[in-house]
Amino acid sequence: MPPARGARLADAAAKLIPRDRDDATVSVGRREVHLTNLRKTFWPQLGLTKGDLVRYYVTVSPLLLPHLRDRAMVMRRYPDGAEGPSFFMKRAPRPRPAWIETCAITHASGNVIDFPMVQDLPSLLWVVNLGCIDLNQWYARCDDVDRPDYLHFDLDPGPGATFDAVCESALRLDEALSALAFPTFLKTTGSRGIHVYVPIVRGPTQHQVWAFAKRFAEEIAGRHPRLMTVEYRVAKRPKGHVVIDFNQNAWGRTLASIYSVRPTPRAAVSTPVTRRELGSGVALEDFRIDTVPARLARRGDLWAALLPPHEPRADLRPFLRAGN
Repeated sequence: MPPARGARLADAAAKLIPRDRDDATVSVGRREVHLTNLRKTFWPQLGLTKGDLVRYYVTVSPLLLPHLRDRAMVMRRYPDGAEGPSFFMKRAPRPRPAWIETCAITHASGNVIDFPMVQDLPSLLWVVNLGCIDLNQWYARCDDVDRPDYLHFDLDPGPGATFDAVCESALRLDEALSALAFPTFLKTTGSRGIHVYVPIVRGPTQHQVWAFAKRFAEEIAGRHPRLMTVEYRVAKRPKGHVVIDFNQNAWGRTLASIYSVRPTPRAAVSTPVTRRELGSGVALEDFRIDTVPARLARRGDLWAALLPPHEPRADLRPFLRAGN
């Protein structure tokens, strides 16, 4: 996204989402979206409102939407902003616009849940207007919800571990994946850690992807026993270690999407970063709702190659064990 286009998008967002009204009906193409409580404070210490959140998402939508399209969206709603209580909501609420597409997913209980999908700017506005600060999409596309097209590792600092240790762990993990000729993509979580993603050839089931991630995480933690751990139980985690959370690859789990705002005190954003940036030192607070649009205007989408039909993609099938 060239800087000039970024400036135009920010200007368009400012014109589209009014600052002087609580409620507004905005037109996007042939569709209308009713927005509510736009002047409601969502980050009291920063003075940011729900309208500011909506304007951010409008600005970054050209780069964000391709990463969300055709995937079920698990909604986490914050009706009173980042400091208030939140709740998860899977089923697309009614009444809703007829143009909101849904993805029907059958759960183990036998229940079929119609998740909303964010296919375009109007549907993005509709979801964010529900109070969704962060966006959490399914790992597989809706045409085959049990066969993901990427795996990932969620690196979080355990008790006593620093963010520098998280960055070092991400680089060690990246090196190990690159040694297998796996393409990798890095981003801040916007919360406390780093996400490492690997685009994969679609085919293995979600359980098979989880099983591979588990074995790989255990191997890497074994190579760096003073730095990393895979201990999932909080009380059992060794102090000063970074947790490689592979369990987020399990069926039905989600992580905050790329360019997703997080309900943190500084309104941090989950943002792609380069290996050089991790090696030279970054801070989660560097990437915020007020700074990320300009970064995207300068650098574009560092994760564009994660989107189909780009290659290469890692083929996990030679690494899968019988029965997994």
